[in-house]
Amino acid sequence: MTIAALEALTFGLGRLAEAACAAGHRLCLLTGDRAVYRHELAHLTPEALAALDIVDVDTFDESACAAALAAVPDLRGLVNSTDTWSVPGADLAAKLGLPGPDPAAVRLLRDKSRVRTLLHERGLSRGRALAVPVSPVSPTDPSGPSSAAEILREIGLPAVLKDSAGTSSRNVWPVRDEQQLHAALAEAAQRAFAGRLFAEPFFSGPVYSAETLSWEGETRLLGVLSRQMSPEPSVREEAAAFPVAFPDPELGLLQDWVGRVLTTAGHDTGFAHVEFVLTAEGPELVEINRRIGGALVGEALCRALGTNVYEAMVDTALGRRPALLDNPVDATSGPATGFVLVYPDRRGTLTGWTGLDTLSDFPGSPEWYPTALPGRRVEHLVDQRGCTGIVLAEATTSELALHRALSAAGSVRPVVAADDEG
Repeated sequence: MTIAALEALTFGLGRLAEAACAAGHRLCLLTGDRAVYRHELAHLTPEALAALDIVDVDTFDESACAAALAAVPDLRGLVNSTDTWSVPGADLAAKLGLPGPDPAAVRLLRDKSRVRTLLHERGLSRGRALAVPVSPVSPTDPSGPSSAAEILREIGLPAVLKDSAGTSSRNVWPVRDEQQLHAALAEAAQRAFAGRLFAEPFFSGPVYSAETLSWEGETRLLGVLSRQMSPEPSVREEAAAFPVAFPDPELGLLQDWVGRVLTTAGHDTGFAHVEFVLTAEGPELVEINRRIGGALVGEALCRALGTNVYEAMVDTALGRRPALLDNPVDATSGPATGFVLVYPDRRGTLTGWTGLDTLSDFPGSPEWYPTALPGRRVEHLVDQRGCTGIVLAEATTSELALHRALSAAGSVRPVVAADDEG
């Protein structure tokens, strides 16, 4: 019997293959670029390697994916753990008669503007969404004065402009004054969007994400991840730690809030990564991703909970209640982790890193997870596309783990050859 995966997150493939193997299944990965998984493939256990098949296919071609899946022997489930392929994955599962989410519910979650509007209508958000046209109104004034006026009138400042289906913090503009607003609209007019541009209020406060697992409307909060963002105007993610030690009353309120948000948004089964701002008035949603969090969130969950949480992903793909919902484990079962994303300071060609050979000198058993190979062009510095690797460290608390990860990551420097060198 086989479980297929329509692409996957950069890290976690090994854990997923082990989970499939433990369930008595093979894992078949459909991918358009197996190089994305080079680190995972290089570190697979013998058991995971023996249980994994890889099919090279254009995963943006739904017909090609359907044909590839039809050729998989004894296919029992389809794992879909990414944002980009969440809608086609739901459609394919429905067409093939496999367990899976309602495609209409997945389409709703992929539209951040619709989710914001829905939560506002149900009293779960103080802010509403406003669609923003991005076509230049004239050759001499591409910043869209009519759009700016409507944003000022309907949303106010500070505000955030962003892509309704964006990922990796791409196409996000925080704006605090009219000059920034016009500059953001002018820049947006030159961009391509996965969805459409919209505006919403800017909510002030630290950013977190609730990591949850649901089954038929029952939701368990597995823990809360801290998220350190870059200084404005960039909005890239810099560091994270898990699990955050909230006091019990506050953690209970977050459990209740995230459950109501997911129910309202129509997510009733599977993992969710719910990003929120903890404002002075309470939590405000940033976005919902119907998956385990990216970067090393899955690894952090596995370590803190002392179990392979990807077994719950396999359970869900097979259409059965995840055992993790009923197991007596919590986020203090294992070590806390902190991880830091390592970015270059300039554009050019990545040639390597300095400092990797001294990571073992630092406390917390730091580990290096590369996300880029030497020779890759570095084009983007303001979002996660510029990340070249991640340093992860452990400790007894997330605060200490983050301190250790920051210290170790501070010794790692990407070496980039600028275009005018050589």
